Amino acid sequence: MDGNNLVRMANRIADFFESLPDREEAMGEVATHLHKFWDPRMRAQILALVDTPAADEMHALVRDALARHRERLTPAA
Repeated sequence: MDGNNLVRMANRIADFFESLPDREEAMGEVATHLHKFWDPRMRAQILALVDTPAADEMHALVRDALARHRERLTPAA
C-alpha cells in the first residue's frame, strides 16, 4: 500500500482520538485501532516510515503512539 495513504489514514485516526483529554489514553487508542484493524503488513510499513522523511507528515499523536507502542504494533515474525 502507498505509504502516503497509510500516513493519511493514521492521521485521521489521530484526529479522532486527539479529543481525549489524556494524551496517554489517546496514544493507546491510536495503537489499539492500528493493531485491531490494520493488516500486519500495513503496520510494518507505517512503523518503517517513522524513520523516514514521511514521518514529517504524520500527526504528532501518530508518531508518539508508534514510538510508545512499537513492540505491540510490530507484527510477529
